[in-house]
Amino acid sequence: MTTNEIHPFRIEVPQAELDDLHARLANTRWPRELPGLGWTRGVPTSYLRRIAEYWQNTYDWRRAEAELNELPQFVTEVDGQPIHFVHIRSNEPAARPMLMVHGWPSSFTEFLRVIGPLTDPVAHGGKAEDAVHLVLPSIPGYGFSPVAEPGWGNLFRVASAFAEIMTRLGYDRFLAQGTDVGSGVVGMLGMVAADRVIAAHINGPAPFPFGPELSLDGLEGSQRERAERFNAWREDGIGYLSIQATRPQTLAYGLTDSPVAQLAWIVEKFKEWTDADRELPEDAVDLEQLLTNVSIYWFTEGGASAAHSVYEGMQAYREFATKSAEPTEGWEAPTPPPVAVAVFATDMSVRREVDPYGMYTSWNEYDAGGHFPAMEVPELLVGDIRTFFRGYK
Repeated sequence: MTTNEIHPFRIEVPQAELDDLHARLANTRWPRELPGLGWTRGVPTSYLRRIAEYWQNTYDWRRAEAELNELPQFVTEVDGQPIHFVHIRSNEPAARPMLMVHGWPSSFTEFLRVIGPLTDPVAHGGKAEDAVHLVLPSIPGYGFSPVAEPGWGNLFRVASAFAEIMTRLGYDRFLAQGTDVGSGVVGMLGMVAADRVIAAHINGPAPFPFGPELSLDGLEGSQRERAERFNAWREDGIGYLSIQATRPQTLAYGLTDSPVAQLAWIVEKFKEWTDADRELPEDAVDLEQLLTNVSIYWFTEGGASAAHSVYEGMQAYREFATKSAEPTEGWEAPTPPPVAVAVFATDMSVRREVDPYGMYTSWNEYDAGGHFPAMEVPELLVGDIRTFFRGYK
């Protein structure tokens, strides 16, 4: 691949790999399930077995693959790293470009239900002025952006690469939206390409998980509830993050060798992080869409590479936090773009903690949805994005 060139991309999983997946699912060695525990110690065997059997016998990867290949997909190389992305141009002449970045444990497929409303708003109850040209990249280490070397967990580097992709697409200035890891990338874009980001939108930022317990003093209503939820999660819910941030290679063997291990690793988060009023993951999100996401992790060995990206991201964060605490003579931080935050029902976003200096332009809270709003409550997410971005050209 020649530097700067953009090439069309199609997803083509070899039949041998699909057959291997089905064989591994059929030959799973299932753990015993202790009675009466439910989800208190992780995903119950009885539940996961049902979902795995559906994955093996009912879910149709070839149909999902064909549907994904209806999207215009491309790959380009930045700094030696191949980066996959979807690029959908709106038919509206005044559409603005928008970069939209997924999180963990997710992929570009997280946004399938918002593509139409964002690129063709008139057909989905919006206004022509809301239209965007949508760019959905796969973060290096995720999906079809396999990592070429260590170091791509650094979100500064990822943000710079995504800004370069927007340049190659002819977009000098653009809107940006992100979730989870993607919100971190969007935040870094406000530093590495501040003059190019028209405005930014993120959802569900949470306090630093390895920091101290949050003080409840002075917090009321939803902010207190979210702080209490964060403190509980900090004590009981970050095991997945601790192992990825410290020993990703050890974890990689299970996620690469066992599709059921990969399934459980992701399904647990869709149980814990989606709307608490939804009993099971498939009550909160479409099961077919969830299994498409899991399948991509399996076929690309994304569980292992994403874990390494988390490790590198945490290392880079600690280094950045240390350096930012040390004054640098003559250096001035760039003026950040306007930023909106959408907080959904099960998010742990405490504004005092994540926005101590009042930098966010907009902060809206919703009583539905959770960590994956594009899958859970796409209409709420799209509405919040449209409303905020209308004011910025």
